[in-house]
Amino acid sequence: MILPCAAVLFDVDGTLVDSTPLVERAAREWAAEYGIDPDEFLADAHGRRTSDRVADFLPPDRVREATARLDDLEATGTDGITALPGAVELLAGMNGLPHAFVTSMDRAQLELRTGAAGIPLPPIVITAEDVPDGKPDPSGYLQAAGHLGVDPSGCLVIEDAPAGIAAGRAAGATVLAVLTSHPRESLTAAHHTVENLARVAAAPDGLHLRL
Repeated sequence: MILPCAAVLFDVDGTLVDSTPLVERAAREWAAEYGIDPDEFLADAHGRRTSDRVADFLPPDRVREATARLDDLEATGTDGITALPGAVELLAGMNGLPHAFVTSMDRAQLELRTGAAGIPLPPIVITAEDVPDGKPDPSGYLQAAGHLGVDPSGCLVIEDAPAGIAAGRAAGATVLAVLTSHPRESLTAAHHTVENLARVAAAPDGLHLRL
């Protein structure tokens, strides 16, 4: 299958990089400190900004401090962080196809995790600090498309989480979901689904999928 597009907008954590062991360890330690059920916190944390998820559990006057604490716990190491299948190869072979990263991580987390996984950063990167609202709000994807000089409707968004899929669709993009962190039945809002990026290759006019 060929998915024509003018640009590709990649989510990072869960799409290009697997940092699940680090994130879960940090979240469980953090949740114990704040009296929060870690399983409940983690159930809908993936793909969202940390501050947005923390705000679901704590009053507004505690969100900044609690977010900083969780960020600190996540920043203490890179154990278990790896590139997901096909990610490095796809990025190395984009063949001039414009692309950008749009992540719910902050810039420091992004640089740490992509560095540990051997994922090269493109010139255009939108992080948590760059948007007024995180995914599922489309702001990040709209900004990335604007920086690349392409209409969002001509973009292909690659995501692994429901919040990111919703953001991509709200931006007007076509969304390709990878089954790297969620079951297929959680990702039905995506236009297309593929097992992982090892089944994706780039061409100047878009992406080729091996289903």
